[in-house]
Amino acid sequence: MTQVGLTGGIGSGKSEVSRMLAERGAVVIDADVLAREVVARGTGGLAAVVGEFGESVLTEAGDLDRAALGERVFADPGARARLEAIIHPRVRARAAEIAAAAGSDAIVVHDVPLLVETGQQGAFDVLVVVDVSTDVQIDRLRERRGMSEEEARARIAAQAGRTQRTGVADIVVDNTGSLADLEKRVDELWRSLARPAR
Repeated sequence: MTQVGLTGGIGSGKSEVSRMLAERGAVVIDADVLAREVVARGTGGLAAVVGEFGESVLTEAGDLDRAALGERVFADPGARARLEAIIHPRVRARAAEIAAAAGSDAIVVHDVPLLVETGQQGAFDVLVVVDVSTDVQIDRLRERRGMSEEEARARIAAQAGRTQRTGVADIVVDNTGSLADLEKRVDELWRSLARPAR
């Protein structure tokens, strides 16, 4: 089994690379999906979040109000750290379960947006970083997510910088070009990941 860590800044196209790897046969474990699962209604994760932040972070239906919680933690590093201390260990445990269920010859891709920020770069056989310039990130966030330039810059600033990410990468996938260019780069990446054990 090859355990691959996949990360990249917001707007870099990491999710697209993850999708393309899944099409080629990778077992993809998406940390964002797991982060929602571990705080779903009825979970111990949700109970812990409510215990830490109060019932104001719940919707009327009893689900986590992600927007309300986001407002509380985005601008408060201490609150964000407390939230991460609840969610991250649960996500890692669930990811380990999924990886253990994959075949022994599987290529398991862990799609982790905050991989570098959470110090997980040593946890994988191969670390892949999807990279674009800050200008490209801003353009994509404005076009695809309707953010203002200020919002985009704030989101980018809240993550690890490009040099932090690329500095720990085993493989950097440049996603500055077209979707067709990215397909070619992912083909090259897949061939390198699928080689017999090094």
